[in-house]
Amino acid sequence: MTDSDRARPAFRSRGTHRARQNRSHALALFFVAAGALLGWVLPRWERHLPEAGLTFDASTAQATLAAIAGGMITLAGFVVTAITLVVQTVQTMSPRLVAALGHFSSYLVLFGLLIGTALFALVALSQVRSDDVPRVTVTLAVGLVLVDAVTVLSLLASLRHAVTGGGLARAVGERLRTVVDQTYPAAAQAVSGPPPPPAPAPPGEGEAIRRRGHPALIVALDEPRLVRLAARHDIHVRFLHTVGDFVGSDTAVAHLYPAPGRHPDEARQRRLARRVAACVRFGPGRSIEQDTAYGLRLLADIAIRALSPAINDPTTAIEALDQIEDVLLRLADRAHGPYWLADEAGRPRVSCPAQHWPDLVSLALDETLLYGSANPQTVRRLHALFDRLLAATADDRRAPLAERREALHRLAATALPDPLLNAVAAQPDPQGLGGIREPP
Repeated sequence: MTDSDRARPAFRSRGTHRARQNRSHALALFFVAAGALLGWVLPRWERHLPEAGLTFDASTAQATLAAIAGGMITLAGFVVTAITLVVQTVQTMSPRLVAALGHFSSYLVLFGLLIGTALFALVALSQVRSDDVPRVTVTLAVGLVLVDAVTVLSLLASLRHAVTGGGLARAVGERLRTVVDQTYPAAAQAVSGPPPPPAPAPPGEGEAIRRRGHPALIVALDEPRLVRLAARHDIHVRFLHTVGDFVGSDTAVAHLYPAPGRHPDEARQRRLARRVAACVRFGPGRSIEQDTAYGLRLLADIAIRALSPAINDPTTAIEALDQIEDVLLRLADRAHGPYWLADEAGRPRVSCPAQHWPDLVSLALDETLLYGSANPQTVRRLHALFDRLLAATADDRRAPLAERREALHRLAATALPDPLLNAVAAQPDPQGLGGIREPP
């Protein structure tokens, strides 16, 4: 399969890390506010209800609520400590992983839940009287402790994956597989369409869509909205930059072209250009949600950081190569290069640049070849990776892989001059030093 322009339906991303973080902030604030409000309203409302809940006298209820409030505040401090631990560990693998994976979203929500429970207990405590004990309120506080405990234990169980290189590689690989299926649909899911038009018309014939504001990165495109606008107004939008590109102030991001033979009103064209520009999301850092290349970049970061002489952790590099191999296998039989977003009738409306197959292979493997050639474990895993990819890849896609396999032989021969180590490293092994394997 050769790289060529491809058409596919638009898909809606799950949202950038910044959007998810904003939702987590909002949910955490909601829990805090709801806890304080419920602690004020529920005891007053309970006076008009028949008695229910656990039996408490005034002193026991006060002691229980005070203990709950103090315990939840202390537990919130442990959550802050856990967040700090995750930040430090993730940054050792790659600073970019902190923003890309969004591990903090769940911790922010948990922090809000704990503080909300503490506020609920404190506010309710102020309304306990010797002759008026809000039994339902105290019972609810005890129930919230159970909910908080289950949530904390669940997050602690997931924490062991967040603080290991292999766990981070698996998290990136899992999200990247979804992105690959969306941005590189299989042949059965691809949308057929006419060939792309010739080179863009001169600037005077198309309305330029420029970046207004500070320089930033393109982090996402609102693809469904772009396609709807283009189909409704019978236009073609040709992007000059792709997701992940850095764009300076007043730089043209795309051009908007009317249908052939149409002479649009200039004022209407400018209004439409502003609406199209609003579909481009900018931010300070890249996001994995629509950016397959960035996902491969993160996996390569994990591998080469593990191979650093300061760390010497080739097993983590092997775990990253497992994910890289799986992603490249998924990409091997898909169309690459520039792509079209098609409308419901299958007509291409929006064209975007994208990486070709050799670019993705280079990004995923070149640095690991360079830094891992002196490690027999990594060299053996790379040999197995190339064998599997070459067996599963069409003839016209094999050249970039064959070139890198030959480079691996040259680099390993130079970095491992000892005949024994060189002979060991030359044996393909999907586990990395899992033992010499006889061919089946």
